[in-house]
Amino acid sequence: MQQLAMDMSPPIHRWMKDDLDRSVFQKSIMVLAARIPAQKTTTFLKSDVLRRYIVDVPKIRSVVWDPSDMQGRRLLLFKVATEAALSSEARIFLTEHSAELVDHTIHLNYDYWTADDILQAVLPEELLDGSPTGFSITGHIAHLNLNKEYLPYKKIIGKVILDKNPAIKTVVNKIDNIDTKFRFFKMELLAGEPNFIVEHHESNCRFTFDFSKVYWNSRLHTEHDRLVQLFKPEDVVADVFAGVGPFAIPAAKKGCAVLANDLNPDSAYFLSTNIVKNNVVDLVRASCEDGRDFIRNAVFNVTENPFPPYSGPKLSRLKEKQSRRDQQALLQNRRDLTHPLAPTLPPRKVITRFVMNLPDSALDFLDAFRGIMVSRDGAGEGSGRLYDAMPMIHCYCFTRELEPVKAAADIRLRVEAKIGHKIEEDVDLHLVRSVAPNKDMYCISFRLPRSVAFAR
Repeated sequence: MQQLAMDMSPPIHRWMKDDLDRSVFQKSIMVLAARIPAQKTTTFLKSDVLRRYIVDVPKIRSVVWDPSDMQGRRLLLFKVATEAALSSEARIFLTEHSAELVDHTIHLNYDYWTADDILQAVLPEELLDGSPTGFSITGHIAHLNLNKEYLPYKKIIGKVILDKNPAIKTVVNKIDNIDTKFRFFKMELLAGEPNFIVEHHESNCRFTFDFSKVYWNSRLHTEHDRLVQLFKPEDVVADVFAGVGPFAIPAAKKGCAVLANDLNPDSAYFLSTNIVKNNVVDLVRASCEDGRDFIRNAVFNVTENPFPPYSGPKLSRLKEKQSRRDQQALLQNRRDLTHPLAPTLPPRKVITRFVMNLPDSALDFLDAFRGIMVSRDGAGEGSGRLYDAMPMIHCYCFTRELEPVKAAADIRLRVEAKIGHKIEEDVDLHLVRSVAPNKDMYCISFRLPRSVAFAR
């Protein structure tokens, strides 16, 4: 059976470049319609002989009020323009049910079409295949990464994306160069408000930060969650390059104690803000120092200033108050008040995991683990005497090797060269994502060799 179709595409205006003229996107489509009694609408819609002719395109109703009729009748719209285009069976059905055939005009404007529809109508033909309608959303910001051939049209692309996504208030494009010290992407405003302070929700946590001054990648949400799922609630985690807390905050919500560090003062500021907003002040300690110094001092810092023991999942403020009331009521009803409600657990003095989420250069910091268990005066084991097992290290990195076996060999070789020892215990390599046609991001996890931790 021949398929009927209506041309709903927008008019072509390839002369646009910087300015978006929304008024030129108008289109009128003449169709055939059947004027029918309102009470018989269902009968017509369920008719087998009419079904293939009835309008069935997005955002266009197949039945509308008849604007020229005062008796409340409806218009059933067809996707043909003339009565001759209907089959004889369809015409007979309409006659038997006293339907009157009339012309009807469907009016379309800029609001009808999607962002991709509009860009297909304004971009040069040679750029249509890669029409850049994909973007990441962080809070109210849409973040594009435009290829150079689309840069002459960046303003109009930004305006279209802003128009077509009501939740978006700001559209930015990543600029090629990256801040060399703090590793966040520089960006330019394409459309909307110049407001870069966002509130982003991830893993039941709230993150507030200045998107123009810190690093954040919403595409890493799955990876953040994957790694945190590996943590045990009683763990002590040292997050070397914590950013604004995408690992640290969810880990603390799980019950983990966290040392969270970032060299970028803006990241450290918003990390501290997010610690307070997510009610994990007692579980996360923020710092702003060089990653190598942080690694060398982390073991000693936790030994000298231990975290409180794990006491169950982190509750919201409201649930925490209710829990305290419940415990107080339980204690008041107990006959023997000399016994505690639960056994007393020791404070947490041992780091169980290090997270190193700086894939561009994290491997370069691995040499800082040499001797972290040795006392500060170098005379003995120092804090290392507390460690029955060495900490796990989760280190992110890039590789140009695209075959998994070669990628594993490349990353492992670089890790061992930096720490000066073979890695053999609990080694795992996880492909995070492809970041470029010839560049993949991995997370390598391994247990710190004891001989490295106690190296002098």
